[in-house]
Amino acid sequence: MTLRGRLALLTASAVALAVAIAALACWFLVQGQLYAQVDDNLTNAGGLYAHELICGDTAADAVTKASASPQPGFGAPSGSKSQYRWDSEVLLPDQSSNNVCLPPGSSIGITVAHSYLSLPIGQTEIVDGTYTDGSHARVRVISNAEINGTPYILLTAYPLDQVTRELGRLLAVLIAIAISGIVAAGAIGLLVARAALKPVDKLTAAVEHIARTEEVGTTIDVAGDDEIARLSTSFNSMSTALAASRERQSQLIADAGHELRTPLTSLRTNVDLLVRSEDAGRPLPPETHTRLLRNMKAQMGELSTLIGDLLELSRPTRPQGSKPLEVIALHDIVARALDRARLRGPGLEFTVRAEPWYVRADAHALERAVINLLDNAVKFSPAGGTIDVALKFGTLTVRDHGPGIPEEDLPHVFERFWRSPSARQMPGSGLGLAIVSQTVHDHGGEVSLSNAHPGTLATLKLPGAPTPPPDLPTEM
Repeated sequence: MTLRGRLALLTASAVALAVAIAALACWFLVQGQLYAQVDDNLTNAGGLYAHELICGDTAADAVTKASASPQPGFGAPSGSKSQYRWDSEVLLPDQSSNNVCLPPGSSIGITVAHSYLSLPIGQTEIVDGTYTDGSHARVRVISNAEINGTPYILLTAYPLDQVTRELGRLLAVLIAIAISGIVAAGAIGLLVARAALKPVDKLTAAVEHIARTEEVGTTIDVAGDDEIARLSTSFNSMSTALAASRERQSQLIADAGHELRTPLTSLRTNVDLLVRSEDAGRPLPPETHTRLLRNMKAQMGELSTLIGDLLELSRPTRPQGSKPLEVIALHDIVARALDRARLRGPGLEFTVRAEPWYVRADAHALERAVINLLDNAVKFSPAGGTIDVALKFGTLTVRDHGPGIPEEDLPHVFERFWRSPSARQMPGSGLGLAIVSQTVHDHGGEVSLSNAHPGTLATLKLPGAPTPPPDLPTEM
């Protein structure tokens, strides 16, 4: 069953339940009102006098006597009780002999539960009973009263035929109304479901379009602020993010192809030169041969670095199945990165001030980011220059005393493959600072680059604490 059909069915079921409960409540309310009216009539019914009673040794004898001397106006004739207000029957207390006194004109007796014929003196009860012909009635029982000094039990009955007919007609009307309400609820439910699910239909069409054409970036119109609108907004955000991700991926591939072309071309040229010299039988001079081999080694190193940087950038933020982040000492990460930076800049002086700071991070990725910052400072520092490194309250600063960065280039320093015109002749792929930016933001931090006059100041901030959390191991 479709979602629209289920929604319509649920709506119809809810309305059907509500109508059924309302109909039952109405029926029982009307029944109670009618029975209460009957009981009021019985309560207000008058009594009889002894000289008006026709008595016999048995109920049959009393009925015969009553039929022989009818007196209209008392009781109800047989077969037409429903048009009278009440019937009365008087029973003498000796029930074992079945002595019965009937009102004049009555030929039908009244039956109630035997326990009601032994009520305390003067007590009155209104109970369910039947006529001797089997029809139902409400009966007022007056126990142990006296007529001319003779105790008796007076039964006054009201026939329920008319009440039963009225309740039957009401039940038929309520059933018809309930059925009509359920049918109308089903039809209205279909209309409501169709209108309510129209945004879902649009969303489904958009998803099917993307699945069919693979054109991410498709969005739908959003109206309102309900759950469907939120779902549509989330879909639009997801579709836009996928389109941006695909665009970045395509741009990364294009930029990588462009960057790889230069070292590969140079490497192929050098290899071709060596091969041709060997094929021609004219070996290159030893100096030229050595220089070509060194160039090829440098180009291979450049290719390895570029490929490693590309792999680093293409890796997801937190790969599925990766181990949880650990608490690591940032000052130890900085110390290890400084050891490597000193090897790459043997003629440079490093001034270091590092205070303890512990962060929750991926140790390998964070160390790679710090090394890239230091490599950038080493690359642009003049010979014999100084690099200032400080770590205080989670803020790492690296300052060189080089030429600095033109102000118009500062907004682009963290873009992939971007290099300023003055640095394009220097080794590097243009991915180092992009890796720094991605790693720092993945760990909830911030990174920036500014001119220090002279030189450049790199600032890296990571959330953490000066002491490790208690009972948690740290990776040193």
